[in-house]
Amino acid sequence: MYVADSRASTSAASAEGAVRPRAGRRRAAVAPTVLALGTVSLITDVSSEMVTAVLPLYLVTGLGLSPLGFGLLDGIYNGFSALVRLIGGHLADRGGGRHKWVAGFGYALSAACKPLLLLAHTLTPIGLILAADRTGKGLRTAPRDALISLSSTPETRGRAFGVHRAMDTAGALFGPLVAFLILRATVDGYDAVFTVSFCVAVVGLLVLVLFVPNGARTTATGAGTQTAPQKTSGDTAPRPTLRAALALLARPDLRRVTLCALLLGLATVSDSFVYLLLQRRLGVPDRWFALLPLGTAAAFLLLAVPLGRLADRVGRWRVFLAGHGALLLAYALLLTSWHGAALPYAVLLLHGCFYAATDGVLMAVASESVPEELRSSGLALVQTGQALARFVCSLGFGAAWTAWGDRTALTASTVALALCALFALTLRRPTPSAPSEGLA
Repeated sequence: MYVADSRASTSAASAEGAVRPRAGRRRAAVAPTVLALGTVSLITDVSSEMVTAVLPLYLVTGLGLSPLGFGLLDGIYNGFSALVRLIGGHLADRGGGRHKWVAGFGYALSAACKPLLLLAHTLTPIGLILAADRTGKGLRTAPRDALISLSSTPETRGRAFGVHRAMDTAGALFGPLVAFLILRATVDGYDAVFTVSFCVAVVGLLVLVLFVPNGARTTATGAGTQTAPQKTSGDTAPRPTLRAALALLARPDLRRVTLCALLLGLATVSDSFVYLLLQRRLGVPDRWFALLPLGTAAAFLLLAVPLGRLADRVGRWRVFLAGHGALLLAYALLLTSWHGAALPYAVLLLHGCFYAATDGVLMAVASESVPEELRSSGLALVQTGQALARFVCSLGFGAAWTAWGDRTALTASTVALALCALFALTLRRPTPSAPSEGLA
């Protein structure tokens, strides 16, 4: 890679979402807040992924829902949180030190929904319970990611999100395994999974309350974190109001990031549909279905930190789009006539690589365009666009599967994802007047 001079290099790195540390500067360690939040996410994901791993089979096989009905519920499960993410982000910013407590309320609400699944056996109550569960997720996600961003230095933000996502994914790895063992060891397997999931969620909530620092604003330094200096009367930082949060979309960089996340989300097939497609292609027995998410989680766990560090070095947007390239390859493999024994491993590896290259990296990219006073609200804007898009995709994919079959539905999604990725690549390309990074 070449650049005209050092100033052009710095500008180009910023344009690509990468921040390179100055030569000779000691790398900052991952902040304790990041590790504490990672522990909470690890435990909570064990709980949530226990349910997520068995939910598709429970609804489609156990309750007899059609792909369209499942698409509706899956859309609610993954997209309803979009309606409350802005509220969670706004409440966290407005309170100054409320990031932890807004996130804690979200964790508590999701935990309370787990035992309610024991009582629901029809579409309407299950949909309401899943909507409440996703409301909790929507409330907690932006404040949690804002805490990670605020406690990390700009040049190590990709690594910080990578560490958190790796710990989060460790929980996603253990969750399906625990669900699998419970299903094999008990008679009323689904009820046992929901009960154990609730108990684990309570433990995660306790860890948050006891070990995560309060959400006071901190600024990361090379040696750790310190309290941010108080603003003087001459500062012009925006006040954390809902109007100011929405006005962030006037920033060209954040608007482009949000638009790209929305478009790519419109063509991203839900994880549950990917696992159902694999099961149908390979004839996986029902008792082994809960293990399919383990492949995705294992790849995510192994690649989250390396790809986060790579994003800090070569450009976060490049890594983000490369992750969607991996997802395109996974879809292509599902569309081929290949039925070899390596097919599930290849698909799940690419699926995990997609998440490792996009989940935390997107938040690191967005953080660069949002002031600290509105960090939670700004990240919530991006997350909201993405969640709404995936909600629409779940509905559309389920309807297409019901009307024309799974192969036609996946073909349409693959073509749409390729077109959206090309558009995102063009949209984020530096303008001719801006410094360029040159060729790699």
